[in-house]
Amino acid sequence: MGTPKKIKKKQTPETQFHSSLTLCSKHKDLPSAISLYESAVSQKTHFNHHHFNTLLYLCSNSVSDPSLKQLALDNGFRVFDQMLSIGTLPNEATITAVARLAAAKGDGDYAFGLVKGMDKYNVLPRLRTCDPALFCFCEKLEAEKAYEVEEHMGMVGVSLEEPEIAALLKVSAETGNGERVYGYLHKLRNVVRCVGESTAKIIEDWFLGGVACELGEVNWDSGGVKEAVLRNGGGWHGQGWIGKGVWDVRRANADMSSSQCCSCGERLVCVDIDCGETQRFAESVAALAMEREVKSNFSEFQDWLDKHAEYEAIVDGANIGLYQQNFADGGFSLSQLDAVVKELYNKSGEKWPLVVMHNRRFRGLVENPSHRKLIEEWMDKGILYATPSGSNDDWYWLYAAVKLKCLLVTNDEMRDHIFELLGSSFFLKWKDRHQVRYTFVKGNLKLQMPPPYSSVIQESEIGSWHVPVADDSCQEPARTWLCITRPSVSKASGEVSHNLETSQKGGVCRNLESPDSCAAEFVASHNEKTTVVTGKRKERSPSPSQLNLSSA
Repeated sequence: MGTPKKIKKKQTPETQFHSSLTLCSKHKDLPSAISLYESAVSQKTHFNHHHFNTLLYLCSNSVSDPSLKQLALDNGFRVFDQMLSIGTLPNEATITAVARLAAAKGDGDYAFGLVKGMDKYNVLPRLRTCDPALFCFCEKLEAEKAYEVEEHMGMVGVSLEEPEIAALLKVSAETGNGERVYGYLHKLRNVVRCVGESTAKIIEDWFLGGVACELGEVNWDSGGVKEAVLRNGGGWHGQGWIGKGVWDVRRANADMSSSQCCSCGERLVCVDIDCGETQRFAESVAALAMEREVKSNFSEFQDWLDKHAEYEAIVDGANIGLYQQNFADGGFSLSQLDAVVKELYNKSGEKWPLVVMHNRRFRGLVENPSHRKLIEEWMDKGILYATPSGSNDDWYWLYAAVKLKCLLVTNDEMRDHIFELLGSSFFLKWKDRHQVRYTFVKGNLKLQMPPPYSSVIQESEIGSWHVPVADDSCQEPARTWLCITRPSVSKASGEVSHNLETSQKGGVCRNLESPDSCAAEFVASHNEKTTVVTGKRKERSPSPSQLNLSSA
């Protein structure tokens, strides 16, 4: 006898409604979902929290479609009212969906009222919950209400990001509130390294407008401004608009050899990274690594690194060895890695870097007779650290570079999940200052050192602004900067040099020095700024690479 077929259990009205609504949500089919809802209401079907949120999600997502907007608005608020009438408490997702419906209707007050009333449901807002009211007020030029939303966000611990600051910047500019514009430029400086193109356009429009020309202090305290710049670590003073008169707004590049703007000749600065913040960042990297690595293995690495803190460059061995090796006979190029090691040694005043690679890769090199001699030389000089089997070597080279405050040679963009866990704007700032990229063209190595200036919004002592604009590569020296100056102030100060050679179009520089001399000078300057203890290597405790060689 065959296996008897299972008798299909008859679905209740609730389960039928649930499965059909899920299908509507999957296909983003609002009309069918509303029809389903109408039928369920007439049959007095029981609705749960998930049903209400699914319907509200579909409604709020449909307001951008002109053909569905009115259907979404009419039924969205109806669903929300029914939800409250039967005592189903909304959560953050509920409030966000209804706030979006209110904003689409142009009712920012309703959207903001929902956010302010979330405490009665014991729910905390997120950025997406506050955005509908904020953007609605900004679009309607209701600046004071937008500022009130921002203040409330601060009170409940919600941080602004670039889109929110850009909207507040725009509404402040369009309503002529220069003091607010100044404040939001500094908030933007704190949040992003490089602004998006739409934000750059808002900034350009403000400085080219009539109101911006009238704002500023003619008799400013230059000593106080200079002192504020030093106190802030360079790159900004925060003392308000300086001077009066028209602004000159141009797009230009920066010259990496001189750190000067190719349009106005003003020198861009290297903004200090706070030592305490760096230490906290190193601790957070270590904490995450300890969670995801074998704790004893990473602790051993930390102890080893404490005893060998004189490195001034960390090298991601796998990234370099596998660079451009995706061809038939490709493998791990030890010659590429050796070229990087020697180049760093020569440029840094004969100080060896630390190469970090996985134990599996290390053992493969040792077992190759043509590679073994070089690997032995590296181990004798303390150049190599092999991470344990089963580990992720990314944690090791990142921690070493942060802990020792030194350069990191890798083309890894550090966008993988482990780097996302760090979730810090400081990480981007740190990368900008410490990552060294490289290329091999016909076998010739070229190191691309970090720029000798910070790619962040900068406000100078004479009140000019330089704003880096984000692009696909986000790399110097090709990056576009907004150069924003007051010619009258620059002339009066006498502090800006115009000795750069520029091209005829767009203020693009021609390098005055070779890239190699620029790189060498920067390595030297970077070494002067670090707090790494340097000196001759005497007796070394062996790395795991050395300990494992005998059994290879």
